[in-house]
Amino acid sequence: MAHTVTQHGSHGHDNHDNHDGHHDHEEIKVFGFWLFLITDVILFGTLFATFVVLRLSTAGGPTPGDMIELPGIIASTFILLTSSFTSGLALLQMNKGNTKGLIGWLIVTALLGASFLYLEVTEFIHLVHEGVNIGTSAYWSAFYTLVGTHGLHVTVGLVWMIGLMIQLRKRGITPVTKRKVNIISLYWHFLDVVWIFVFTVVYLMGVM
Repeated sequence: MAHTVTQHGSHGHDNHDNHDGHHDHEEIKVFGFWLFLITDVILFGTLFATFVVLRLSTAGGPTPGDMIELPGIIASTFILLTSSFTSGLALLQMNKGNTKGLIGWLIVTALLGASFLYLEVTEFIHLVHEGVNIGTSAYWSAFYTLVGTHGLHVTVGLVWMIGLMIQLRKRGITPVTKRKVNIISLYWHFLDVVWIFVFTVVYLMGVM
């Protein structure tokens, strides 16, 4: 009898250790994401600093005021900011335990993100068609690098989000998928903040 109780207590202790180990593992992953986000802040900070230094280096060629069509950029900005709002609605559905609602709002967020990318690629194609490419001048090199890096991050976020939706459909809302949704939402908000700076520094200041 004593032996049975001892075994039961041992199993209970093992379960507790496994739970703590899983919890610690999740915290390490969240910490790793914050480190990644810090490196991204440094990356974009460097790109912004480079752009500001080169913003007048057009080599006598086309200037941003000549080439940038602001209405399309405003539309892109509205779309991306709306996607940030819908990602917040996805979090609300997750906290309610509504898997279907969570996936639904993630789909809306992904569609808005894809629309933003479409408009950005269309802008790049238009600029290249007009004879402005990454080698035209130092300014346009900095422009394509900064805006393109943000677009690449949005693309990564979309692929990440699609993979997460597939996982949610298979597993539902679990501590692991909940952590992943929180992280992708934070990442998406970060990209929106970066875009606000891009919109202000690159586009608004460029046409003023």
